[in-house]
Amino acid sequence: MGSGGREHALAWKLAQSPLLERLYAAPGNPGIAEHAEIVDIAMSDHRAVIDFCLRHSIGFVVIGPEAPLVAGLADNLRTMGLAVFGPNKVPAQLEGSKGFTKDLCARERIPTAGYVRCESRDGALASLEDFGLPVVIKADGLAAGKGVTVAFTHEEAEGAVQAIFAEPGASVVIEEFLEGEEASLFVLTDGETLVSFGSAQDHKRVGDGDTGPNTGGMGAYSPAPVLTPALETRAIDEIVRPTIAALARMGAPYSGVLYAGLMLTATGPKLIEYNARFGDPECQVLMMRFTGDLLQLMLAVAKGELASQPAPTFAARTALTVVMAAKGYPGTPETGGAIAGIDRAEATGAKVFHAGTRREDGTLVASGGRVLSVTALGETAKAAQAAAYAAMDAIDFPTGFSRRDIGWREVARER
Repeated sequence: MGSGGREHALAWKLAQSPLLERLYAAPGNPGIAEHAEIVDIAMSDHRAVIDFCLRHSIGFVVIGPEAPLVAGLADNLRTMGLAVFGPNKVPAQLEGSKGFTKDLCARERIPTAGYVRCESRDGALASLEDFGLPVVIKADGLAAGKGVTVAFTHEEAEGAVQAIFAEPGASVVIEEFLEGEEASLFVLTDGETLVSFGSAQDHKRVGDGDTGPNTGGMGAYSPAPVLTPALETRAIDEIVRPTIAALARMGAPYSGVLYAGLMLTATGPKLIEYNARFGDPECQVLMMRFTGDLLQLMLAVAKGELASQPAPTFAARTALTVVMAAKGYPGTPETGGAIAGIDRAEATGAKVFHAGTRREDGTLVASGGRVLSVTALGETAKAAQAAAYAAMDAIDFPTGFSRRDIGWREVARER
């Protein structure tokens, strides 16, 4: 289920499994169509999804994006006896409600930023006085990676609060600003057993040098060596494992992939946020490095048999992906721009994952904000970066743009 770069990467890797008999994708995209039969079903139409699964004797459903998970699609499929990769509605609130996650962290003494939840604009504006600058303002709900403002002035903080409460029924989480470097940790769990599934570092800002507004992600690389084995162990023991245990005690066991966005502070890793699915574009670099059978591993998660599986294995090389976005993103993207040269790009050894594309009279065109994820492997971050940009430069996409510095922190460290 899904239509983005993350789902293209998952379909590409699932299609390599000897266990796979037939792969469908709904609603899919032109890249996914190379590996799966495309089905025109909206993810929000749970009845249509279930009807299709029953009519076609589907054995397993992989839900890519967060919105259908938070809306309870996994619950409804499981009720009909279908095996699913992805958490039910209640555990998916780890992503669906920042307040839910912060309150769980407070109860379980999980290291995270100090915070306050506010249900009214006036309450939020008054609460700003309890925080220094910079301060982090988050809309309490799904925001596709863009509902966060790091405010460096009182005016900016108040403006962010005003913007959130311009929406009816809004609520906000205000957090202290954490100093450090961010890293993403991925864990597979069936509700009891958990295993690490790699690390990555995302680049959220739209412009080079991490400037401009936040986006859904302009590029990523994996692994993230800044998340050392010792720090990863601490993050699992102090953050992830207590979270999974707390959900199990609530009667809402978490099954699927849990993505922990971490800040590596001077006193250790702290949780910034959880996502209830693979990141995009982090999934693309993880799938480039993963050397096992993804379908076998996902089925073990869905069946509660993760403990019987060998530990996931990854190539030692670095994978790096560069997002090509449509001009105007993350505001109003310019759609309809023609794209050519993907075959030339992939002839270099890279893989180009489709995110926002469609076919129009036989021509591949942009249909969204983030359009392509150009992904390559290298012995070092610098080599992976060079390979990804060489492939990207082979693509003809006049109405597109990208950052030119993805992986800059790790490339600088390698020097």
